[in-house]
Amino acid sequence: MAELSIAGMELAEGVVETIVAIAVKDVEGVVSLGDTSVASALLATIASKPSWQGIEVQVGEEGLLVDVHIDVQFGRVLPTVADAVRAAVADAVRTQVGVPVERVDVYIDGIQFN
Repeated sequence: MAELSIAGMELAEGVVETIVAIAVKDVEGVVSLGDTSVASALLATIASKPSWQGIEVQVGEEGLLVDVHIDVQFGRVLPTVADAVRAAVADAVRTQVGVPVERVDVYIDGIQFN
């Protein structure tokens, strides 16, 4: 995502993604954010991909559209973790940026057994 312009306010690249990443990492049951495979890390380094991989933010008609990719701890109820992530992201963005979140799509990419 490039700079984000909302209601006359310009946010630098990565601001909303950083807020989302912090909110997601605080959710109980979330082990990691984004694709943490070796191949993905290598591609991110080569492509100079920012550290918020696994998060995509777009501007929708009534607010922000957020996609989040996570890995979840084994034994957790997946819909419960996804709901907690949605709530945490929407609350963090609304509180810190002052912009409503229209949609948060949570993609559970894996289960970790630690």
